[in-house]
Amino acid sequence: MKVLHIVAGELSGGAARGAYWLHCGLRELGVESKVFTNSKITYDDDNVITTVKSKKDKVLNIIRGHLDNVFLFFYPKRKRTAFSTGMFGVNFTKVKEYKEADIIHLHWINGGFVNIKHLGKVDKPIVWTMRDMWPMTGGCHYSMGCKKYKTGCGNCEQLKSTRSYDLSKLVLNRKKKYLPKSIKLVGISQWLSDEAKESELFRKFDVRTISNNIDTNEFFPVNKNVARAILGINTDKKVVLCGAINLHDFYKGFSKYIESLNYLDKESYFLCFFGNVDKSVVEDLGFEYKSFGYLHDNISLRLAYSSADVFIAPSLMDAFGKTLAESMACGTPVVCFDATGPKDIVTHKVDGYKAKPYESKDLAYGIEWVSHTENYDELCKNAREKVVREFDSKIVAKKYIDLYQEILTSNGSLTKTSGN
Repeated sequence: MKVLHIVAGELSGGAARGAYWLHCGLRELGVESKVFTNSKITYDDDNVITTVKSKKDKVLNIIRGHLDNVFLFFYPKRKRTAFSTGMFGVNFTKVKEYKEADIIHLHWINGGFVNIKHLGKVDKPIVWTMRDMWPMTGGCHYSMGCKKYKTGCGNCEQLKSTRSYDLSKLVLNRKKKYLPKSIKLVGISQWLSDEAKESELFRKFDVRTISNNIDTNEFFPVNKNVARAILGINTDKKVVLCGAINLHDFYKGFSKYIESLNYLDKESYFLCFFGNVDKSVVEDLGFEYKSFGYLHDNISLRLAYSSADVFIAPSLMDAFGKTLAESMACGTPVVCFDATGPKDIVTHKVDGYKAKPYESKDLAYGIEWVSHTENYDELCKNAREKVVREFDSKIVAKKYIDLYQEILTSNGSLTKTSGN
């Protein structure tokens, strides 16, 4: 069985990292897995084929990304949120790895990496792992309450459009035209799968749910005192960690977390942050705090998660919530809202706390409850065990192997997979 993953973005972070971990898990189980990507980082993996090998390649990659967004200039009042068109990209059907593959596995394909039109040329089975809402929408990556993707888009709220036939309608219509009806769609959370089943585009498609995956060999508990000493955290207070690539992305719910801190005793908690965070906002809170900035490597992330007593994930909308699972893998319980992807990860008062959507006061109560519960050590143990049991890369890879075999069997082209 030969699988070619199509993955846009740097493999070191974001959705691409989950795709790469899946690739590694599949190879460990005997699948001939390869990755076709525009990532500059390849981990010296011979099975990662990148389109950015030279300076010229890097320039072309940047140009494609800008071209994919060129139509947004016609919407100067748009919200400054991620919006992709899928109108430009590399024709991956021409590379030899495509010709050798039995299955094409799409992941996050934006940023000018894949032109939707090229998907209409694919003559092999396609699995598409949805890592946000973009596959089902007219361009937005998270709808943030808008339901127009269920009726065909147009009058796009994020574009601030007043036209029924606008860019969002054009993007969705291109997907309708070019996407093969035989695509097997996979949501990384039940919430995302349910949204896809209700969308106009995927209502009649085969939609499954297979959770996102975590490399539990990379994310594991480190003694809290050791982790704090290495990171320079010197406090007797409860350490509360919050982090994302960009905490101020509108769907990350950082404002809800800030509101929740008003209900907490400033003398009892030490705040830690990673990712892009406005320090002026943090300084105004009056808490003792430490900001780590961007943490690009797993060792730093592992230490950050392990140093905390509780990890806060206040997302208003999230396809899964990889940081939640990473924290839990490091034995640190999580507080999140009982909504969208994160609700599938945390078990209430077993390995964390699920606050009422989207109540800041209950988020604060969750922080207090986790930090001071008598069975805190049990929460930590349960958190680690759940991720190993349900979200480990090999566990998830086995589920994909079953799906691949089902597809190839139905096509009459099953190749026996070693190690399975």
